[in-house]
Amino acid sequence: MVIFDTNAILRYILRDNPAMSAEVKNQLLTGEVCFIPVEVIAEIVYVLSKVYGIERDVIATTVTNISRVSNISIAQKDVVLHALRVYAVTTLDFVDCLLIGYAKEEHYTVFTFDKKIRKFLNE
Repeated sequence: MVIFDTNAILRYILRDNPAMSAEVKNQLLTGEVCFIPVEVIAEIVYVLSKVYGIERDVIATTVTNISRVSNISIAQKDVVLHALRVYAVTTLDFVDCLLIGYAKEEHYTVFTFDKKIRKFLNE
């Protein structure tokens, strides 16, 4: 199993460095399982939003589409996908969306004083 870091996934998404993008694509074509940790997903969302100014719904769709690649395995995939759905339609930080995802998908209790998060937890 290969673990992808943020930079590799960003090169694949942005295609701003053709050589690096091609290397990632070639790795995906090997059929070997490629693992993306939750932390890397969070960093990808942050960079696409804050550095590249990409809209939240576009980020959510892009990362969701990556999760559909047959040999990509995303840690806590159900949590991440739930978080992306919330992220696309709110102003919450992605980490807050992950907390909501953990609550809704894994049935964790989230202890928070944040009123915006509490609103989503109580839905």
